[in-house]
Amino acid sequence: MTPDSTDIQRLIDAALSEDLGGNDGIRSMAGDITSRAVIPEDAELEAVLTTREDVVVAGLDVALDVFRRLDPQAVLEPQASDGDHAAAGTVLARIKGQAQALLTAERTALNFIQHLSGIATLTRAYVERIDGTGCVLLDTRKTIPGLRALAKYATRTGGGSNHRSGLHDGVLIKDNHIAIAGGVAEAVARARNTGLPDVEVECDTLDQVREALEAGADTLLLDNMDVDTLRQAVALRDGANTEAKLEASGGVTLENVRAIAETGVDFISVGRITQSAPAADMGLDFMARDGTKEKDG
Repeated sequence: MTPDSTDIQRLIDAALSEDLGGNDGIRSMAGDITSRAVIPEDAELEAVLTTREDVVVAGLDVALDVFRRLDPQAVLEPQASDGDHAAAGTVLARIKGQAQALLTAERTALNFIQHLSGIATLTRAYVERIDGTGCVLLDTRKTIPGLRALAKYATRTGGGSNHRSGLHDGVLIKDNHIAIAGGVAEAVARARNTGLPDVEVECDTLDQVREALEAGADTLLLDNMDVDTLRQAVALRDGANTEAKLEASGGVTLENVRAIAETGVDFISVGRITQSAPAADMGLDFMARDGTKEKDG
């Protein structure tokens, strides 16, 4: 499921306003003083959006919507789809339209697709590392403010799954909640008494795992446990004759994610896929009249 189109347009407008200095700038392109000074109003250009490294594509439609926002008559021809693996040098889209508008939109469009494709690409790398284990990769709430819906879309595009979208749609009792409530059992009981479903509780130790299982938690987040401790937590869960799910989190890397998955946990959550995935290397290559690339954007 892609983010709501209205939300996407709101994000695009906010990003363009940031670059152009306000909504009036979006409508008139007056904010792009360089393009306005250097490029004739009637000039047109043709360009290709190209990836310069191997990527999993995410956010292509968002990027094209940025160009469309400033030039509604632009000819936009996608050559790939979100979720595709694209090798370095692959043309993702062909773009033709009013030169001032396309130059004005260029950086904002690239910011979106580079960030989202970076998330999808890193997510795919993690998913491939745990293939065949039955373990599911999850994202977290560690996202750039305002871009969570798109970041979580990029996670799904890369083959991962989403944890809760926000504080409003999932119970996760963390260490500070436990400390203030007076313990794991008390915190779980209070959540249960409000009628909230699917109670998840963070556990730092095996003693907390035992307490959470006895309290009837639906999911246990096993925080920063090493592989041997994770195996013991799985054994405790299996021995408790419960359907509780186990989620490993903290210190997960591409190097150790397979070993973590093989302990028998059900989920692994990785904050870095949305928090610090490197942006994909992409660019807008402008085409000369003979159809060859004229310059790299």
